[in-house]
Amino acid sequence: LFGPSFIASATTLMSGRGKGTKGVGQGGTRRHCFILRDSIQGISKKSIRRLARRAGVIRMSGLVFDHTRAVLKVFVTNLLRDAVVYTQHANRKTISTMDVIYALKRQGRLLYGIEH
Repeated sequence: LFGPSFIASATTLMSGRGKGTKGVGQGGTRRHCFILRDSIQGISKKSIRRLARRAGVIRMSGLVFDHTRAVLKVFVTNLLRDAVVYTQHANRKTISTMDVIYALKRQGRLLYGIEH
C-alpha cells in the first residue's frame, strides 16, 4: 500500500516547518486569536460576588462590579509598584513572594500566614 514511491513523494511535499508560512521571519499560524483588552475584566462577576458573600453582603447592585474592578485595579497597581521597587533593588527580574509581603507591610497591610 505505502511503497517507496509514496514515501518519496510525501517527503518532498512536507517542508518540516509546521503550518506556518514559508520563509524566515514570516510569522506563522496562531492557535488562538489574541484580543487585547482591559485585563481587569478577567475578574468575573462571580468572583466579586464570592468575595462579597465572604464579607457578609447579601444583595448587590449591578453597578457594584465595575466599581469593585476599578478599586481593585488601583490597589493592585500600587502594590505592584512597591513590589517592583523591592525587586529592582535586589537586582532581580522576577517578583518574589517576599517582595509582595514587604510591599503590603509598607502600605500598612500585614499579611499573616507566610513564613520566611
